[in-house]
Amino acid sequence: MGSGQNIPIAGIMLAAVTFVALLLLGTDVIIALSVMTVWVGSLMVAAGRPPEPPRAASKKRLSLESIRELIENTSTPLVITERSTIALANHAARRMLGPHVIGQDARVALRQPEATSLLNEDRQGEAIVRGLVRRGDIWQINRQRIDERLAMLEFINQTAEADISRAHTDFVANASHELRTPLSAIIGYVETLQEGDSNLDTTTARKFLGIIEREAQRLQALVSDLMSLSRVEAEKHDLPTERIDLAVLVERAARDAAGLARLDRLVLEITAKPVVLGDRQQLEQVMRNLVDNALKYGAAEMPVNVRLDLTPGNLARIAVADQGEGIAPEHIPHLTRRFYRTDPGRSRASGGTGLGLAIVKHIVERHRGRLDITSKLQKGTQVVVRIPLAEAELSASSAVRTTSDHMVGPETQQLS
Repeated sequence: MGSGQNIPIAGIMLAAVTFVALLLLGTDVIIALSVMTVWVGSLMVAAGRPPEPPRAASKKRLSLESIRELIENTSTPLVITERSTIALANHAARRMLGPHVIGQDARVALRQPEATSLLNEDRQGEAIVRGLVRRGDIWQINRQRIDERLAMLEFINQTAEADISRAHTDFVANASHELRTPLSAIIGYVETLQEGDSNLDTTTARKFLGIIEREAQRLQALVSDLMSLSRVEAEKHDLPTERIDLAVLVERAARDAAGLARLDRLVLEITAKPVVLGDRQQLEQVMRNLVDNALKYGAAEMPVNVRLDLTPGNLARIAVADQGEGIAPEHIPHLTRRFYRTDPGRSRASGGTGLGLAIVKHIVERHRGRLDITSKLQKGTQVVVRIPLAEAELSASSAVRTTSDHMVGPETQQLS
């Protein structure tokens, strides 16, 4: 008999009393002794066997423990419900819903009617829930049955996907509006000229033709910028590889943007000759857009300063500054949005498409650079582009640092 066994004393005593009673009743001694021996033996065997746990409870406990090990470190929030109670939640789900949800009624934890209706269904399914964690977020909840008691809830965050879809919809709507405006003007004036009214004098006809030409040029510029933006976005993950003398490029592109009519307002300060890995055409477009904006929106009599120098961290720095009316603080964070204008009427009158800074942002991002815009009312605006030098890009450690530390903002601090 093992030391861990418990002797069933009460049972043995009852067997002995039964043995004596059988003898008193005249039962043969051999038969009475056999009965007592079998009785006591069965008691001893039963006492030596370890207690068997309830099979269902053991199975459930092992099942939940194995599920916990499988789902704990997955990045997707997963919840295991037992009937209507949350029995398990992996790390991602606890971070999303809070650690207190374990043991809570799932309908109370999720709250949303779409989610609670999914929990009430005795089958697998899915539901789209809005505002589950914070206002405006969108989650898809998938429910999969494991057995008659357990089910798994999978939470898929669709907020970013919805934001991208909404951005695409807004872009198409804005682009359609921007294209329709000059087209309407062109069609209207052409129809007027085609009416063949003999009272339409030459001066008026020339005026109409001038408007048609201006709107057609605006339409051409808009289509050109849309195509540029599309190309830049398609190539933004391809690192440029051409070694470019930035000093030569900045000077040439700035002069081209100014043209002969505005060249006297351009002030160039090139104090370094950095070499970068870049896309020549795109970097020239950055310079033309920035210088053209500064000349358009700066004070007509005041100069536009273009400076190229080096900054700590192996970066080439291009700064374009005007001395115009400046930009109100609330507008600065939105300047790189497509079709965003602080003064729509003035922008359209000057031929602006509303895509210039959006294009600049994507180009700078492709070059692993950084874009900063600062402004102060009645004093002017400065746009600064920082791009890693070629030597820094060729260094693996510097490339990693550049990717993480010099993402496009734009950062929006005011000039002091």
